[in-house]
Amino acid sequence: MPTFTEEKRKRVREALRETGRELFAQYGIRKTSISELTEAVGIGKGTFYQFYDSKEDLYVDILEQDIETLIPQLLRESVQKYDDPEQAITALLNETLDEFESNPLLRQVLAEGEIDHLRDSIPDEELTEKRAHSMSFFYPYIEDWYDDGKVVGPDPEMVTETIRAVSRIVLQREQIAEERYPKVRETLVEAVAAGLTRDVKHSEGLDE
Repeated sequence: MPTFTEEKRKRVREALRETGRELFAQYGIRKTSISELTEAVGIGKGTFYQFYDSKEDLYVDILEQDIETLIPQLLRESVQKYDDPEQAITALLNETLDEFESNPLLRQVLAEGEIDHLRDSIPDEELTEKRAHSMSFFYPYIEDWYDDGKVVGPDPEMVTETIRAVSRIVLQREQIAEERYPKVRETLVEAVAAGLTRDVKHSEGLDE
């Protein structure tokens, strides 16, 4: 089994990420083989396991790398842009859904059976940890709103999970029907953003 300098390891890992990003987006996780990944990069199949435990592990690594770039963009266009929580939540949900619908890598894993395959391949505790990490960027803003009485719910974590749950509407797009989906999406986003904040605004109005 070949050994690599640290610089060579970095180059091979990045090549695997780029190849994986292309193949996973085009064919999905299940239909992409490790041989296809390694042949494109120019390494042996056995060498792949010096870098990743599985192709699913590679996918998660790619997704995490993309999220690290995506999150600052979502923050800029939502919670950092609007002082009003309802506007911020609406923007956050719309920006997130736009990404799920347009990003070919995310779109592919949301295809039928792909997300179930990923869940079956990654330990539950690891998925829980990664999910918590993805929301940790937004949690401080939501916690501040909660502490200031600007959002409603039993605790900030529930508010966070409610916001996160809206992204799952993408999984129901085909069942909803393409012609109805945009309006259903708009209605859901507005209802959640208003439901988490409007009671607070109403109470403030009564106090004035």
